[in-house]
Amino acid sequence: MVTLQQLKYFIEAANCGSINKAAENLFIAQPSLSNAIKDLEGEVGAELFTRTPKGITLTQDGVEFLGYARQVTEQASLLEQRYLSKKPSRRMCAISTQHYAFAVNAFVNMVEKTNADEYEFTLRETRTHEIIEDVKTLRSELGILYLSPFNRRVLEKLLRESGLAFHPLFTAKPHIFISAANPLAQKEYVTLEELDDYPCLTFEQGENNSFYFSEEILSTEYRRKSIRVCDRATIFNLMIGLNGYTISTGIVSADLNGDNIVAVPLKVDESLEVGWIAHGSLQLTQQAELYLEELKRVVKEYGVHMTE
Repeated sequence: MVTLQQLKYFIEAANCGSINKAAENLFIAQPSLSNAIKDLEGEVGAELFTRTPKGITLTQDGVEFLGYARQVTEQASLLEQRYLSKKPSRRMCAISTQHYAFAVNAFVNMVEKTNADEYEFTLRETRTHEIIEDVKTLRSELGILYLSPFNRRVLEKLLRESGLAFHPLFTAKPHIFISAANPLAQKEYVTLEELDDYPCLTFEQGENNSFYFSEEILSTEYRRKSIRVCDRATIFNLMIGLNGYTISTGIVSADLNGDNIVAVPLKVDESLEVGWIAHGSLQLTQQAELYLEELKRVVKEYGVHMTE
């Protein structure tokens, strides 16, 4: 018979990707945790983890089982709170996203609305391929990225192979983000030709530096001046210091970025569809659902038309 304790041990091991680290977090001996998970695998009749010298990863059966395990432990926690007067359990949630201010706004709102004495949340602004890998391996429960006519076929194939589903949020026309002091800031729109004299700022994609994984559309366009960066703070500093530009959704957060950065429409026949990814076979936790609610609310506040 599968016990609630076994499920909690299994979830912690899946979150850590390491038996040793999970045992440390659970304050039990590593052999005891290993035996508990082996007993659990015997009960369910399936191998839940692939074990390597570098750690553990979930098998396909393990991914599916994790979804059910999370649901059971969440419901058990709610019962304990309601009928046994126990304090709420430690809330957990991890999000991986491309560099979008609205994703950060939603995360802030989610944290502020979380009614818990203890929580452990993670927000990773990271590279496109790593977002997919994070969600695939359940390092993150949700990922935020975009699809376009150019990258859609490649990314959708990778998502399918990873067991992930893409859920559209909204479709946006490309805008450039520039300093409010940039000579182009007052224009109704700009063309690619007008950008030729300014440095193009893009987010570096590491080993997976393919055009298809670029955070910016029109990645195959030749730029005379190009600078790659790794974080959002640096890209905004270079917009101000070098009059550089990047291409994104057009949603600028004054709360996070101040009034120094503005968005100007880019006159091109392109569009990008921003959405969230998650395992197709897993039900989201309540915390992830709360984040999605806040994400949709934040986007609506910017006047963006949501995808039905």
